[in-house]
Amino acid sequence: MKKGLQLSLGLMGALALLGASVTAAALEPDQLAATSLANARSLHVRGPTNAVGAAQLAAGLQNTSSNSGVPGIDSLVNFTGQYRANGVDSSGNPVTHWTYAMVGHSPRSEEGVTLRAPVIAVSMDLRDMKGHVRHVNGHRLYSDGTQYVQPVLQSPIFQNFWYSSSDRPTQYTDAIQRAEFWGDLEDGWHTLLTPFVGHERVMQLSQDPACGTTTNGVAGHCNYEFALNTDGSCCAFILVDINVFSNALFPPTFPVDNTTIIGAAELNGDMTTQDVSTTLFPNTFLYLNGDPTQCCVLGFHSFDFEPGVASNGNVQRFYVMNYSAWISPGLFGAAFTDITAVSHELAETFNDPFVVFDGVTNLTPWWLSPNGNCQNDLEVGDVVEGLPNATYPITMHGFTYHPQNEALLPWFEFQSPSRAIGGAYSYPDPSVITALSPPEKVNCAP
Repeated sequence: MKKGLQLSLGLMGALALLGASVTAAALEPDQLAATSLANARSLHVRGPTNAVGAAQLAAGLQNTSSNSGVPGIDSLVNFTGQYRANGVDSSGNPVTHWTYAMVGHSPRSEEGVTLRAPVIAVSMDLRDMKGHVRHVNGHRLYSDGTQYVQPVLQSPIFQNFWYSSSDRPTQYTDAIQRAEFWGDLEDGWHTLLTPFVGHERVMQLSQDPACGTTTNGVAGHCNYEFALNTDGSCCAFILVDINVFSNALFPPTFPVDNTTIIGAAELNGDMTTQDVSTTLFPNTFLYLNGDPTQCCVLGFHSFDFEPGVASNGNVQRFYVMNYSAWISPGLFGAAFTDITAVSHELAETFNDPFVVFDGVTNLTPWWLSPNGNCQNDLEVGDVVEGLPNATYPITMHGFTYHPQNEALLPWFEFQSPSRAIGGAYSYPDPSVITALSPPEKVNCAP
């Protein structure tokens, strides 16, 4: 049985290369120059909606009280809320009542929560068309994902830092969530992450035999492309077809086996339904529609849907997770680096853990961000990505990290004035977003 897949894609998400892939005569057919991403521009896409159980869950949400969790699922601690704003749904029908589900307890509950947060390094093993170990210029095409785990664990994502939204040092995602509920929260309300290092996983990808061929002027499909480091080692970056990548990441059948990254992590207990799980990849980005020039997805947040089992009362299971790439300096500009993707995806996970799973929850009025993104979902990072001041540099442990600024809930609610901290629409830097989107039609049509 093929299971549903829920994705939300942003700049962590998507970046598009300008023009065709850069190649040279001395390069392999699927090899790129290390500077190929230098002129990237932002694109935006939203992943498919999982309809499994949608009607049942939507009906349950209509009957549940605000601030309680989404009914009928086995997943991490969450709370629901609602607001009123004029807008239209994806079909253009007028809507005034909107609902959301977020990670943690209600800000009015005075009850904080600390969630398990496994960080699972995934190394990349690029194989030839027959599945054999591959070498280029004497170097094996293998990229180690474990080298970036400690820098992420030592970053503001999991370490405490001072923010204006908390009277004590706290984590980045907690600070953002407190900022957006500033007018409603109780002092002791925090949503924190306790990280641990999961077992390293290896994603082994064989090349498509069509890669490097041309038929009637059309280039053959590649499962992946790559660029080498200056010393010839693998890899400055790796580009992977998003469908190939998703098939290797998510278990396709029930019950799961250990042939996929998430399936193996679920089986050994690294990922449970109560966690906020991160799969961390080494400069591994994705392209769309089988076309490497439609690049690059640097991360997405999602959940793996699994049917219920007897041990959990046969309740549908949602394993909330994100894929995030560590971004080495210089690939996408000076500010867009290191944990930008991780911070983007975890902030969006806190605000939209189930990715409009029922076609209603976390849907918003259509909005147009200053960077030109037009959407109708509660994706707090997508509003800010690509702006000149998108990141918020924080120096700790002798390293300057670049987490991303995020839009706050009142911006999506079209609320004026904002009830967030200081009347802000973005945080930690309130100067990034200072005005609401104009009211928009479907797809921001004129």
